[in-house]
Amino acid sequence: MEKIRVSSADARSLDVWVEGAPGAIPLVIHHGTPGSGLPYPPFVEAAIRRGLRWVSYSRPGYGDSSRHPGRTVADCAEDVAAVLDHLGSERCYTLGGSGGGPHALACAALLPARLIATTTVAGVAPYHAQGLDFLAGMGPENVEEFGAALAGQKELEPILQRWAEEYVHVTPDAVADSLGGLVSDVDKAVLTGEFAKAFLDSYREGARTGIWGWYDDDIAFTVGWGFDLASIRVPVTLWQGHQDLMVPPAHGRWLAEHVAGAQARMEPEHGHLSLYVGSFGTLLDDMLEGTLD
Repeated sequence: MEKIRVSSADARSLDVWVEGAPGAIPLVIHHGTPGSGLPYPPFVEAAIRRGLRWVSYSRPGYGDSSRHPGRTVADCAEDVAAVLDHLGSERCYTLGGSGGGPHALACAALLPARLIATTTVAGVAPYHAQGLDFLAGMGPENVEEFGAALAGQKELEPILQRWAEEYVHVTPDAVADSLGGLVSDVDKAVLTGEFAKAFLDSYREGARTGIWGWYDDDIAFTVGWGFDLASIRVPVTLWQGHQDLMVPPAHGRWLAEHVAGAQARMEPEHGHLSLYVGSFGTLLDDMLEGTLD
């Protein structure tokens, strides 16, 4: 696994992890909120086995990626274009989970000539989505977090600082309990062993230089995303578990109705994290179907 630094169009720096054959089509991964581009080896191996080149990056403010204050969800498209240009790749697949979902959709909307297909897993819907009760069904920690984001920096910053400090002391064995009301039983069952450690490592890498990537993500989710979901013409598949307490299934259903041409995969037996852990290969196979020679 190679970690590189890529300069954005406005001269910021991005942390990027790359593995796989240089000539292979990249699979660009948008991490969740909070988190980082730090790869989970079994996912990397699954991508490479399918002939893809793994590419993950930390959004601005996470890890050593330069902060971009006031960024919108749409701004990630220019960063992804810069990464592709650096790698000499014309086109890619992209996949985003949870807070990475909106960013994957931004690339689909704003980089149509460079995206082959897009997949989201438990991606959050816009906060002001008409006809969606955004907070309904969310765990209490998310309700608190989004309420603070709407109230502004004075409310949000100390909450994120406190949680970041608490996570320094969490062990892999305790990570499921540390998430409180955000994880259903099916998600607790997968937050063990290697994945629990990787989950913590990604979080700690993202918060290593501060909470500002997390902060800027939260603010970006509560304002306009900067692109029109109805304008998307790239093939999009939306995966959503019915037992998700971080991003409730109503978000997946709303997106399925408003992302042009999207295919919805609603999974009654899955939660927020179990879709990733138990089905990553299936997610890739579904996305690649009919698009690789």
